[in-house]
Parts: sequence; structure tokens; C-alpha cells
Amino acid sequence: MKTMIHVDNLCKKYKGTEKPAVDGIGFDVAEGEFFALLGPNGAGKTTTISILTTILSKTSGTVTIAGLDLDKNTAQIRKNVGIIFQKPSVDLNLSAEVNIRFHACMYGMYVYRPFFSWMPKAYQNRVMQLAEIMGVEDKLRRPLKTFSGGMRRKIEIVRSLIHHPKVLFLDEPTQGLDAVSRRSLWEYINQTRKEEGTTIFLTTHYIDEAENVDRICVVKNGAVLISASPQEMKNSLLKKTLILDAQNRESLIVELREGGVQPQISEKQIAVPFNEATPMGILGKLKTPLTVMRTVEPTLEDAYVSLITEKENA
Repeated sequence: MKTMIHVDNLCKKYKGTEKPAVDGIGFDVAEGEFFALLGPNGAGKTTTISILTTILSKTSGTVTIAGLDLDKNTAQIRKNVGIIFQKPSVDLNLSAEVNIRFHACMYGMYVYRPFFSWMPKAYQNRVMQLAEIMGVEDKLRRPLKTFSGGMRRKIEIVRSLIHHPKVLFLDEPTQGLDAVSRRSLWEYINQTRKEEGTTIFLTTHYIDEAENVDRICVVKNGAVLISASPQEMKNSLLKKTLILDAQNRESLIVELREGGVQPQISEKQIAVPFNEATPMGILGKLKTPLTVMRTVEPTLEDAYVSLITEKENA
């Protein structure tokens, strides 16, 4: 599969600091892949995404986007990427649609015209399509200074998608959005990936938003801790658990141990971690009547917290 983003030994050190903000990280993102860069505050996520989107210069390392070298092809890279910034980057004195129009013209898609109706039909249709998805089609002519923070965020999303980017960088894209708008955004992004093969590069503090990505790269203190699919990450860090209990707890515990299982016992329940074994394989060896029997799947957030805290305590 074609590589859309290639990062090798990327470093960024700010003047006056001893430790690099980004310290030799590397990863590849395939064309059409949904990739998430996760990590605690100060991990180097925003610095990394700022370098990849040509906003910030790197200290050293190699970066290519869509086959273009970051050092030699900055202008061409910008035409191939869309960005939803963590912090607002719109002109509040202009209307929502004029913000979008300026953006489209700066990308070289169209020649600027002073009125929306004078712009090409392709532009008009694209704006209205995206505006309808985000629920702002009736607010495009209003100045952004009259918008709430969440509404401004929606306009930024429309603006970032207007030029059909090959790579869409999402830096905390749903911050300030309500639940309905968050869902609409993700539905459209997934639709865009499917129809246009867009590569998605996400950073987020909402760990649940990364549950359905193709691959996750977790960084901390500027270095990579793990790079894996969500399921691989969960399997490598946590075990699925079978929760059991019985009126005759002692009998149940003895049977589990005799079957080669080491249960984790608390006042409320008996937990039996498993990954390779199956619940039916464990239950098939038991004769004690059960009063509780359920399985618990670890979430991505469970795995993420386990990884971060493990490294903190190491």
C-alpha cells in the first residue's frame, strides 16, 4: 500500500530548552488510513502536527507528505492537506462563507469573486453540501463574530474540507462541538475516506474517538511508546476478564485454581483474566453453581491509561 506520510527520526528542540519537544519519533501512514496520534498534554502531539502541516520548522529528521519532501516542496504539500486546528483560525469580521471562499481561493481552486453567486457552481455546491452536514447552511452570510465557539468550529471544518484534501489533519477537531455535531462530523469524515480515499491524521483528548481508527501511535515526552491497531493495543496491555461469583465461593475458587486459573478475588466478585483461553473453556471445567457470570472487554481508554501510568511509574 502506498505511503502517504513518512516520518523518520523527527526532532524539534526549542531555543532555551534542554529536552526536545519531539525526540526522534518515526512512523508511516498509508494512503487512506485513519491514523491517531495520542498522548498526554506536553507529549509533542501539537508540535508534530504543526511540523507535518508546514506551520513549524523541524530541527532534524525526514518528513514526506504525498511523496513530497517537507524541506523542498512546502507549497505543494499545503495544497494536498486540510487542517482543522486546535485553536480557532478564522477572521471574525468576515462572514462564514467569505472565510471559506478566501480559503478556497488561497488554495488555488478558484479565482476570487466578490459575491457568492458569482463563484463557480462547483464551489457553491461544495459549500452547501458541507454546510448542510454541519448544520450551518442558514448561517453562512452572518459574520463569525456573532457565532458561538462551537459554531465557529463548524465553519473551520467546512473550510478545511472545501478543497478535497488528500490528507486531513484533525487537531482536537470536535473540541467545542455538541454530541450531535460530533457524530455528524465523524460520519462525514468516514464517508469522505470511503469515497475519496482521504488519509486522516487525528490528535484528540477524546480517547473513544480513536476506537475505530486503523492505527494508533502513543507518544509521551516527545517519544513513541507504542504503534498498533486499537485491538492490538488493548490485547498487549490488558486482558479480557471473566467476572464470576457463587454462593459457595470457596468451592469456585478451588475449581478455578485446579483448572490452572489464578482468579483475582475481591469482596464483590471473582475476576478471571483471559486472552488466549475462552470463557467457555474456563466455564466448562466448573461444577459449582454460579450466581454471576459476565465478560468485560477492556476499552481503548483503559489500555491508554494503563500504558501512560505504567511508564510514569517505571
